[in-house]
Amino acid sequence: MAATAVDSTRIIGLTGGIASGKTTVSSMLRELGAYVVDADVWARRVVEPGSDGLAEIVSAFGGDILMPDGTLNRSRLATIIFHDASLRDVLNRITHPRVRAGMLAETAAYASQRPGQPVIWDVPLLFEGETHRLVGATILVYVPLHVQKERLMVRNQLTEAEALARMAAQMPLDDKRALATYVIDNSQSLEFTREQVQRIWQMVGGQKEFRGDRAKQ
Repeated sequence: MAATAVDSTRIIGLTGGIASGKTTVSSMLRELGAYVVDADVWARRVVEPGSDGLAEIVSAFGGDILMPDGTLNRSRLATIIFHDASLRDVLNRITHPRVRAGMLAETAAYASQRPGQPVIWDVPLLFEGETHRLVGATILVYVPLHVQKERLMVRNQLTEAEALARMAAQMPLDDKRALATYVIDNSQSLEFTREQVQRIWQMVGGQKEFRGDRAKQ
């Protein structure tokens, strides 16, 4: 899929870290009327059966990486790359350019219908790769290290060592905080988070406001 030219100044990259609450903030932005382009959705699309992305992954990692029905065995692949940074880089070189091209195409299609409107790019590894170069501003969903660790342990039923290992596979949130345009502190109540989301959405050009638990239509 070829990359498509879009106005990057209207693209706002949303990111966070594992168990920081990015999905919660993304849902709040959708409630406010934001159009969200989800990198995880495109990460699945570019490795669908019959895609050149899946074919390249099989070439790099072997046929054992497939399920009996020909789909990608994500859990097996995750186990392989989690403990080997070089193999993780191999996978990223295959998938990331395809994901970016898909997100650009989706954004261009939306912009053709709603010119000038902001678009949110939900990207877990925004700062770790090249995608941050394609956005005009960035929002980081932040929690302190101890909160991130505790939430991850509870959510995924992990030991402390297991949680720390998964966190170590990503750029630390404090490092991302230094790079972000806007920071949302998600360590307190949902209402506190919601207030920050509302304020930032209005700053980047959104018009709708929360009314109770629902956005104005």
